[in-house]
Amino acid sequence: MKLLRIIPDGTNIPFMHWRRYSFPLSAFLSIIAVILFFTVNMNFGIDFTGGTMIEMRAKSDKISIHDVRVKAEKLHLGDVEVQAFEGKADSGAKQLEVSMRFPLQPGGDKGQQVVVEKARAAFADDFEFRRVEVVGPRVSGELVQAGTLGVVVSIIGVLIYLWFRFEWHFAVGAVIATLHDLVMTIGFYSVSQIEFNMTSIAAILTIVGYSLNDTVVVFDRIRELLRRYKKMPIKQLLDLAINQTLARTFLVSFTAMLALLALVTFGGSVISSFSWAMLVGVVVGTYSSIFIAAPVLIYLGLKTGSLDEPVSEGAAAKAKAA
Repeated sequence: MKLLRIIPDGTNIPFMHWRRYSFPLSAFLSIIAVILFFTVNMNFGIDFTGGTMIEMRAKSDKISIHDVRVKAEKLHLGDVEVQAFEGKADSGAKQLEVSMRFPLQPGGDKGQQVVVEKARAAFADDFEFRRVEVVGPRVSGELVQAGTLGVVVSIIGVLIYLWFRFEWHFAVGAVIATLHDLVMTIGFYSVSQIEFNMTSIAAILTIVGYSLNDTVVVFDRIRELLRRYKKMPIKQLLDLAINQTLARTFLVSFTAMLALLALVTFGGSVISSFSWAMLVGVVVGTYSSIFIAAPVLIYLGLKTGSLDEPVSEGAAAKAKAA
């Protein structure tokens, strides 16, 4: 029985030629992502802003989202955000699911409990309360600090690991590719306005690990070929390394995307922020390991013959005797 080969042996795609297009494109998209972050900003969840999140399911199919918005505004609790989803009852019938997010109220924890009480009084007859989440200002501030610290420490840890694992060219190239993936993911959150919460931080940290793993596989093959081919032009060598690892890169990414598509489709609104970010991160991470991490080595001055291993005394004696 023959093995399935999605990428044929001997594939020779000129990836280094495409760097003339991938670098300007990535630079342009990165600038747009940064501008959007500072102008449009992201849709921060209550984990970071504080407030009250309530998710409900309608008890009948006669309730409209317009009625929910009108009732929520009559509670006079500030600018409430109301989102509607199409859910299913245990019987399989379609039912309206609603998510309401109320802003942070004065009065600390007691002020937030007032929101829950008023919402239950207004909607308990027509809706089943499925989730109530209250985050105070102190907790949200601590979560912002912890989340930011976690991302920064992870990037520093990646830099230290790569510095000892590879030569400095590879370390800098991997960090550039990883930062590229993070900027693209943040840009996606700014454009899509998907809620950015603590699960989003988990997604970003996972993307860092995935992107790094993909990049290290390509870099290992590049370093192996640098020791094998001393006079091959660096562009040709990088193309060879990427083509040799292309089957592995494609299969891993494709398998991950299939799982993430299932989460996006059937995972529901609770993990939608994580699922969408991971899906985008896998696509961007695969792209950066091929079109950013490897080509940037050319601009960092990597050349063939730069990784010549020192000859041991025994090998030197044998060579001299010969």
